[in-house]
Amino acid sequence: MFFPLVLLFTALPLAELYVLIQVGQVIGGLNTLLVVLATGVVGAYLARMEGLRVAFRAQELLQRGEMPAEEMIDGILILLAGVVLVTPGIITDCMGLLILFPPTRRLFKIWLRKQFDRFVARGQVRIYRGPDGPGPL
Repeated sequence: MFFPLVLLFTALPLAELYVLIQVGQVIGGLNTLLVVLATGVVGAYLARMEGLRVAFRAQELLQRGEMPAEEMIDGILILLAGVVLVTPGIITDCMGLLILFPPTRRLFKIWLRKQFDRFVARGQVRIYRGPDGPGPL
């Protein structure tokens, strides 16, 4: 767990800085700044719109008495995408857009489900039933 955090907080900012410098040399510093600001604003707007769409779909499922499990995962991923899109940088913007769009978000959901299943198989996560019955599933 330590190594991924080191990558997240040291390698990613360094990579972002490198990419921003390279892009700045090609299109200019002011244009690079405008691109980063525009992707932050547009990304936040897209995340809001996609989040509202998923929230309405979840509300429809709840009204029909169904559990919106997929929509909850979508909501978490959309929130993550919004945070990443607002973070200044080109790499993070690309990551945020990949998470935000439904076709590629589906791939992230598949990966998350495999990770969760792996944690359950190792006994790192336990699932308990609700009021229907005591004990694990």
